[in-house]
Amino acid sequence: MTELKIGAIASGSGSNLESIIKSCKTGILKNKASVEILICNKIGAFCMERAKNHNIPYELIESNKYLHLPREDYDKKMIEVFRKYSCELIVLVGYMRLVSGMFIEAFNGNVMNIHPALLPSFKGMHAHRDVLDYGVKVSGCTVHFVDNQSDHGPIIIQKCVPVYDTDNEDTLGSRVLEWEHKIFPKAIELFCNKRLQIKERLVIIDGEFDL
Repeated sequence: MTELKIGAIASGSGSNLESIIKSCKTGILKNKASVEILICNKIGAFCMERAKNHNIPYELIESNKYLHLPREDYDKKMIEVFRKYSCELIVLVGYMRLVSGMFIEAFNGNVMNIHPALLPSFKGMHAHRDVLDYGVKVSGCTVHFVDNQSDHGPIIIQKCVPVYDTDNEDTLGSRVLEWEHKIFPKAIELFCNKRLQIKERLVIIDGEFDL
């Protein structure tokens, strides 16, 4: 099997990037996929240190320099980099911006994102705060294909995580993050094994799988 070439985009610490890299090296993605390049849009973000520690190339393309320009101008820069590395799947691992329809089409829709809540509930950047404020008893995380709306595309995998009365954003976030690190590599594995089929909003998974 030829290894799937992954390109990653991150804005922050990149713990999901780390989990994917480790899965490629020693876990469920070994001999199936490899992270070829990281693009970071924020100066000083720790995700670049993670890439460096694993000898993975990274490029800093500062998004704040493109704020006065159409989103497509920034996305064109990313497309150029990912094509240079022949990336076939793009993963958003804590990327705090939307990507354009042009970007998604450039990779035939093969763009995945992880969100720390059970979509379509609690979209946006403050999911854990919103979950606690609303008082729900169950939260979780979602891996989905990306479309041109925020936290909206077809759902691949979700995992439920209980919300306790004693939780705060940090305690809930840490329990959810443990599952993020499991379901994102699993979604990529299913993609590598050609077990995902999209019909409108429904992602059909061929066969059963364990987390």
